[in-house]
Amino acid sequence: MTRARTAVLPTGVPPTLPPPAPPSTAPRTTLSAVLPTGLRVLAAHAPAAPLAELRLVIPYARTEPGLAAAQELLAACLGTGSRDRTRQGIADRAADLGAELSTVVTAESLILSVSVLAPGLPGALDLLAELLLRPRYEEGEVALAQRRAAAAPRAPAPRVRLRRAALAHGFGPHPLTSESGGAAPLLDVVSLVPDDLLALHARAVVPGGSSLVVLAGEEPDAVLRLAGERLAPWSGGPSGLTLPSFARAVPRPGAVELTEPGMSEAGWGDAVGGQSLVLTVGPGVPTADPLHAPFHLAQLLLGGYASARLARQVRDRHGLAYDVSAGLRENGAGSWLEIACAGAPGGAGRIAAEITRCLRDLAEDGPSRAEVDRARAYAAGFTRFALATRAEEASALAGFAAAGLEPDWLDGYRDRLAAVTPEQVAEAAARHLAQDRAVVATYEPGSTAAVVPRGPYASAPTAAPAHTSPRLPAHTPAPAAKRAPTPAVPRDQKGAHP
Repeated sequence: MTRARTAVLPTGVPPTLPPPAPPSTAPRTTLSAVLPTGLRVLAAHAPAAPLAELRLVIPYARTEPGLAAAQELLAACLGTGSRDRTRQGIADRAADLGAELSTVVTAESLILSVSVLAPGLPGALDLLAELLLRPRYEEGEVALAQRRAAAAPRAPAPRVRLRRAALAHGFGPHPLTSESGGAAPLLDVVSLVPDDLLALHARAVVPGGSSLVVLAGEEPDAVLRLAGERLAPWSGGPSGLTLPSFARAVPRPGAVELTEPGMSEAGWGDAVGGQSLVLTVGPGVPTADPLHAPFHLAQLLLGGYASARLARQVRDRHGLAYDVSAGLRENGAGSWLEIACAGAPGGAGRIAAEITRCLRDLAEDGPSRAEVDRARAYAAGFTRFALATRAEEASALAGFAAAGLEPDWLDGYRDRLAAVTPEQVAEAAARHLAQDRAVVATYEPGSTAAVVPRGPYASAPTAAPAHTSPRLPAHTPAPAAKRAPTPAVPRDQKGAHP
């Protein structure tokens, strides 16, 4: 609809670890309450913060094919008007408050973000309530979003289709592997009228099942009272737009080969230039699991940073791929370890073989103590930057709240990572990273399909459904020129790319 990007949420737990706080620094004060409407509000104290950060996370999974078009259009138009103000009126009011508003759509959530000067917090909550309670989807705004949809590519890229094929093989039929989770058909989008969006708004944009995080300099109890007063009239839900669990808790291993003989490369997004793609889906350990910490370190030293094993083997030693990553993906459906590589055409079979070798070596021989220490140091250093701003911190808190984790989860996780031994990492690798436990999916562009290497993971061609990534496009219909950061919902490890 509007200019889009893929939201990486993650979703898993932020795979990074902030440095220990100085002894004089007290833990952040947080209070939470569930309003009678079903909205969970978390207030976190940020003393002397010049900005207040708000994150509203609303369940918004595309679980019903008949709603996909309206969901896409609503996300593009939400924030462009209310019954009280036009788009320009909302922009003017936001400017008066010193506020920026934005929206992001993930595989399972609609996220409204607000950054506002500290004195403008009450006004920002009023403006948020206005958009939630008195929406207006003007014909002109809807028509503009529809024209943008008409101009946008509708065919899913090979990387998207490959992931959906791997998930379908590993976990079985699911909204993440079906058309209801992808871009709505163009004809369905352009046939919608404002009344359709208002009907969906009444059903889906509701407090039941939603959570609001406010990070501000005000005392948390005052923030809870303020949010309760401003949002008390907002009612409805839950919408039921939540991802169901996968049919299988762990993926069924196997091979998927996807080729496009005769297809024009220019019509397939990231296939332009003739990339070979390899994507594996293996067992993951949920973030709330006590055994997540050693698995996390195993994932990092496998492919979580530039000098990890996969990068050294596949990219540096053999020059087979220029994009190499491994990360945990987690959402309401389940969790899985995903390895993604992109290289020159004709190389998918060799890349898959090298990935297999790395998995086998790590699972059978375990990591060295030096590797574990490097992974631990990387985790500690990266979060210094990943959660350096108030906006990023608010997004992380929103992620924890949406996932049902406590606000201080990251503090305890730091201690758990510090206590992990190389033997525990080796045990996690042996249990979860064995190469015979993964789905290995390969893609070769049409012009090179005839020379696809037939490696150990070659199989009969399997047609992947034409869907989009489990991470749906994000939209920015709000008047702000800058988008607030995507919440670091514990859904997607840093280092894993869509």
